[in-house]
Amino acid sequence: MTLLRTSLLSGMLLALSSLTACSGGGDSDNGSGADQVAWVQGEFTPYKQLANQCMASNPSYALNEKLWLRSWSNDTYLWYDEIDDVDPAPFSVLEYFAQLKTEELSPSGNPKDRFHFSMPTSEWEALNQSGVSVGYGFKIHIQQGANVERKVTITFTEPNSPADTANIGRGAVITTIDGVSVKDANDSASIAILNNGLFPSTLGQQTQFTLLDFGASTPRDVTLTAQSIVSTPVANSQVLNTASGNVGYLLFNSHIATAERGLFDAITALKNQNINDLVLDLRYNGGGLLAMAGQLGYMIAGPLATDNRTFERSSFNDKYPNTNPVTGETLRPTPFYDETLGFNSSLLDAGQTLPTLALSRLFVLTTDATCSASEALINGLKGIDIEVIQLGSTTCGKPYGFYPTPNCGETYFSVQFRGENDKGFGDYSDGFVPSLSPTLESELQGCQLADDYSHALGDPNERLLSAALYYRDNNACPAVTTSVAKMPSKPQFIDKGFMLEDLRMQSQLFNNRILTEPGAK
Repeated sequence: MTLLRTSLLSGMLLALSSLTACSGGGDSDNGSGADQVAWVQGEFTPYKQLANQCMASNPSYALNEKLWLRSWSNDTYLWYDEIDDVDPAPFSVLEYFAQLKTEELSPSGNPKDRFHFSMPTSEWEALNQSGVSVGYGFKIHIQQGANVERKVTITFTEPNSPADTANIGRGAVITTIDGVSVKDANDSASIAILNNGLFPSTLGQQTQFTLLDFGASTPRDVTLTAQSIVSTPVANSQVLNTASGNVGYLLFNSHIATAERGLFDAITALKNQNINDLVLDLRYNGGGLLAMAGQLGYMIAGPLATDNRTFERSSFNDKYPNTNPVTGETLRPTPFYDETLGFNSSLLDAGQTLPTLALSRLFVLTTDATCSASEALINGLKGIDIEVIQLGSTTCGKPYGFYPTPNCGETYFSVQFRGENDKGFGDYSDGFVPSLSPTLESELQGCQLADDYSHALGDPNERLLSAALYYRDNNACPAVTTSVAKMPSKPQFIDKGFMLEDLRMQSQLFNNRILTEPGAK
């Protein structure tokens, strides 16, 4: 069972799930009395009795699918007692799932649960195991909101993707999509065209973009065809030679299964080149497998710092103080894993000793898209007194995780546990904040900086990396430091290709509409 922000329990290799998703074929009646189910407020049939009774194979099972969601949420959701038990009849299955979460606010006034979503099981399997999703091969940053002009900027382009072939680079601004102005669209039909273009769902979909390349004065038109995009989670690893020693730089974009091989190779290479410090670029890493974060924590800190220490302790709802409600196993902490786990055994077998850098500090580059397992890595290292210096902006704030759970062709992500580090800290629901004078546990020594789209990632002149190198030599922030506001209540960085990773995945189709109409909430 995959635990997102996820751990391997009992040394078990990750598999998508021990539950079988119903794809619409075969006999869904398992003899549990599916034809007699009914919604009765306050009464819950055990969800395992309702699993795999799918309306795709029997239209009368629509209520069964919804009642499965209801019972599963009531049993495993972290805030199950804050769900309003409403009649599912007026809702479709996915509409009903959207109701099955808390509507309470955090102490800061943000929605308490911003991480509730689902995706087709086939997409999730392809993404998690192989890093494959439908798209054009670019990541984007969306700027929008009250009194803010809508703007879509390219932040990263996958190698050998349609976007790469079209020479679309970091910093390019998309101005129109299929003839609709990104800046001026203000009705639902126009917004739908923008979202459909940015986030294609079918192979072969063609979309025309008008974009202004960074530094260009004249826009150009590009037509892209959606393909199966293979993510490169470990996208850039290099050594920067400085007067005070070798500094490693590692761009890490997603904790998905294919990243284990990339991390193993990158850390091995950095170790062999005797680096003195590491700059870990997590600015677009929305999360993923918690066990992989535990592995990376070990590779950074080494065996002495992690010996008999906990990477993360998970706590579930008050129905299960000592037991994992999904696996049924006794709760025990996620360790700093010192071996490969074989997330994708075709790339790397389990049981191999991990390389280590044995560093006492880490420079980490962040944005509001740094989320979930990435934050768990920061928190886990803090818990064993590794100095974490943060350059960039406040992270997304997700000390929560879930087991992706399939049923009837859809995989559901619903918050099921909360994580704490070895010192018992896990209260960073408003993100980790870089600060020159940190006073709170969620504040890290560092510099608040806006992302820099004018330089390539890994360029020593790029603002965040440059600041890390400056801080390393001067123990202070450079003069270019700028104040960066905390993450808004709805994330403005969206990467369906990753999410369709939160894993603790991007996490980030948090709302169904990605671009929104002016004034929409």
